[in-house]
Amino acid sequence: MIRYFLVLCFVFTSTLVYSQQDGDVKYSFGVRGYNYTGLPKLMNGNQGRQYISTNFNSYLFKFNDNLYSYRFNGNYNNQSIGYDNNCEGCGSFTGKLKDYAFKTGFEKNFIYGKVQPYIAFDLGYRSDELNGHIAAENVRDLDFSFRKRGFTISPGLGLKISPVKAISIFAEGNLEYFYAWGKETTAATNEGDPVSSHKFKKGEYLFNPISVGVQFHFGTRERM
Repeated sequence: MIRYFLVLCFVFTSTLVYSQQDGDVKYSFGVRGYNYTGLPKLMNGNQGRQYISTNFNSYLFKFNDNLYSYRFNGNYNNQSIGYDNNCEGCGSFTGKLKDYAFKTGFEKNFIYGKVQPYIAFDLGYRSDELNGHIAAENVRDLDFSFRKRGFTISPGLGLKISPVKAISIFAEGNLEYFYAWGKETTAATNEGDPVSSHKFKKGEYLFNPISVGVQFHFGTRERM
């Protein structure tokens, strides 16, 4: 699936020959009301990939010109999660996830009209922090801390519908490559054993199937 998604993005990039409808609008502000996104690998818990849903935690701001929209994205998520680790005797994990990212890039419409498919491409920084508790049968309980920070590359495809000139409703999905460095730390709960920790560097692909939101357009560009 990842290979076909990348090929599709490159094909669309090579066929960008149209102006965008909102090229005569100076600025746009958007909010993603719903996100269904993939989490980076956390410990041994989501080797098969874990997805979460969030609401109204992602925003974007765009500068529009006659050809492209240059955009800035930001999101923050703070929620409780839990899952079983994918190894024998590792037990289950419950904890708090803090995830935030800042990205900048562009988007480009393919056609004029009220319905506009578009391509997007963003570069940015992402941070994931997970703190919680591991409990397993016949094994001592552990407190756990996990940090992962790094850079992202995110090509994406989207669709905008503009019922009126000042407002657009959009849906977007993207593939994200996340190269990160981090540290895992564990310590026995209520015991005097030494803390165990190790550092790592690695890359991974994340698939963010869908985000849905609304954009508000401001200002009018002077036409030549």
